[in-house]
Amino acid sequence: MRLARMGSFHPTRLSFMQSLLRRLKRETWRFERRCWEVNADGVGHAVYSVEGGERSYSLVCFAHDLPDEMRSDRVIATAWDATFALFDGIPTEEDIQRLARNVPKQEAGRVSDKELSLSRANRSVRLFEYVVECLTEGRQPDAAQIDAVGYLMRTTAVYGSGKFGAADRVRIASRPELKGPFQAEMLSVWLTRSFTLDLVEHMARVRGGARAVVLEPDLRRRFGVGNSTGLGMAPFLINHPVLLNNWILAREKALARVRALNGTDAVSIEGFRGALTRASDNVEVWHSEHPVQKEKLAALRDDLDALIARCSGDDVFTRQQPWNAIWLWGEKALSLEGQELLVSLLLEPHGDLVDELADLMDADEDAAFRIDGSMTAAALRDILAENYGWALSVDYDAPSNQARFWYVSEEKLEPRLGERDAEEGSEYEQPLSTGRDAARLAADLDVWQGEPSLAAFLLSHSEHRHIARRAQIAARFPYAEIRDNLISADLMPIDLLRCKLSFFGADRFDPRSDRWVRICMYRDAPFPHEILQASE
Repeated sequence: MRLARMGSFHPTRLSFMQSLLRRLKRETWRFERRCWEVNADGVGHAVYSVEGGERSYSLVCFAHDLPDEMRSDRVIATAWDATFALFDGIPTEEDIQRLARNVPKQEAGRVSDKELSLSRANRSVRLFEYVVECLTEGRQPDAAQIDAVGYLMRTTAVYGSGKFGAADRVRIASRPELKGPFQAEMLSVWLTRSFTLDLVEHMARVRGGARAVVLEPDLRRRFGVGNSTGLGMAPFLINHPVLLNNWILAREKALARVRALNGTDAVSIEGFRGALTRASDNVEVWHSEHPVQKEKLAALRDDLDALIARCSGDDVFTRQQPWNAIWLWGEKALSLEGQELLVSLLLEPHGDLVDELADLMDADEDAAFRIDGSMTAAALRDILAENYGWALSVDYDAPSNQARFWYVSEEKLEPRLGERDAEEGSEYEQPLSTGRDAARLAADLDVWQGEPSLAAFLLSHSEHRHIARRAQIAARFPYAEIRDNLISADLMPIDLLRCKLSFFGADRFDPRSDRWVRICMYRDAPFPHEILQASE
């Protein structure tokens, strides 16, 4: 639970995109492009529907004519190349007209509880136009140019859980297909990928007529959906400790199950080696200009060379607990980046052993929210000593240990990170400095002379309610707390972003600063018309 490790996570087969696609295949969901009203300029709308069991969902897509000078990935943008809403059911013409008046405006519009998510995306200008030109002229785009970018459009936000009028999480949480974390949002992004590929092929047909071609299937699957993610996402893991615990716990249980296997078989070995080859190929085309990520990628390439050499013969797989032996070797031989990729590789060929754990990654956070006021103040002090030892010895009076503060911007109501000595606004600091707050709570508990109950203490020290709640949660959920100083000068917010995005299933992490990152989603994944034939 240290940020250096969490900021090195890779997607696994437990990630939310992968578990969604397995469900769609297993339950034989049906797909249909119900509407395509896009003109010769690539402007219009489309509707993609999925149906399975008792329910159906539809992505309503709007394509716009956006001048290049208005294209921005920043949250303050007011126009985009495409905007989307995931509709609960099959929309009527009246629904589409209502959405057409609101969805293109995003924050400035309003949606209803019939919508489960609201999102927008911008084109990758060089790759989008390049692919359209190639297909227009009757030729396929170059695979190397596709891999250099990886997507035709990148989303700049995918909102859900009640934002801007969309349905609250509680409204859909009991549905089996949406019970897991972020399943509605992941479905929206997957269907967005289909729309972007259909859009370039449509524009090529309009321009090229009979000479135009469509993308070859293997090339088509190389395209994912890009994403630009900034600080708005960073506090999520801090604000949802029980959910974070369940994500990490599922991952740790999965790794433990694989490591405990006494032997292996040819199918698992082949699956592991295949995943290792794909990972090596991916790292070769994964680039970043951020100095920290460049260094991590260089180490990862060395790690993969070492891992391939280690697993080239059969002897490593014939010993007792072969997967555990590989892991123990990796702990000593590989960087954090390499170790975390090894987690993904070890899980990959063992779906029958670990996939069920994906069903345990949601959380009833309300059940853990209530503070137990009957606990004694002394018992809470013991909890702090056991679970926050990493925080209690830090000198929070040192400027470097309280260099930052988290706040919410007035303009966009988005989380931001301020520099305490250089910026105003620290009086609006959000309660995200868990380590410092735990230390302050412990100090006040040490001198408490009042009634022994926690309720009495908090009546006198109400400023500690939030961290008292967190401490009680951490006592029951071992992975609930990030064990790092979240306001220090050394904080790398992109570590928070990468951890969360890896659970989504994203890859190709490309930090553009310490505060925002570009990634790719659903690269190499099947399309809706291919899902029933896809391997798991």
